Amino acid sequence: MGRSRVLLAALASLSLALGAAGSAQAGAGEGDGPAAAAAEAGGGRPGVGLPPVVSHVPTQEKVVFITIDDGWNHDPEAARILLEQRVPASLFLLPGATAYDTGYFTTLAEQGRVTVENHTVSHPDLTALDAAGKDAEVCGAGEQLEAAFGRQPKLLRPPYGVLNDDVRLAAKACGVQAVITWTHDFTTWSGTPATPRLKSGDIVLLHFTPTLAADLRRALDAARAAGLKPAALMPHLKAAGLL
Repeated sequence: MGRSRVLLAALASLSLALGAAGSAQAGAGEGDGPAAAAAEAGGGRPGVGLPPVVSHVPTQEKVVFITIDDGWNHDPEAARILLEQRVPASLFLLPGATAYDTGYFTTLAEQGRVTVENHTVSHPDLTALDAAGKDAEVCGAGEQLEAAFGRQPKLLRPPYGVLNDDVRLAAKACGVQAVITWTHDFTTWSGTPATPRLKSGDIVLLHFTPTLAADLRRALDAARAAGLKPAALMPHLKAAGLL
């Protein structure tokens, strides 16, 4: 199974290279149409069939998107906020981080408004791996998360936000429909970051760290201050023509 996906990615890479040569000539007078606008907003490249790269969702709705990465710290207070406030969120999880307490996440998925998405198996820089390594990380994580949660992830967040077209090709071969980065990181690392003014369509990055509850409250407060509400990511990607 993995070998066939690697072959698919290799064939797609050759097609991409051939297509790029033609599009360099054909695209000299392009760039003002709807497809070009969607590609610019989402980071995708029209015409090559790769999953778009999305750091901000173009939308007229007063919404913001909450995303939470990794999964190592299972804070009950953060779970309480997500459940009681019915916060739509995309959880980009590492299978190993969920395995020792899967119930924490199945409760969020079954009783809350969250979806479980792909963040690879071991959080590597995907651009540093060969095709087989990318396949093992992306497809492997997707398969493990599907087995645990009953749904194949359709979105990928590449670790560190590092990607290139080879990563997008590997993602496509693993069933990924869009690669998601972020607009603002609200995670408290060495210190609490400055709180930006959120805008419609922004993607907020958080992490399952010991400060998640406080970081989540700060993000929700910032959304309210800007007149925005958290919304589910996938339907708005479809509405924006990015899927």
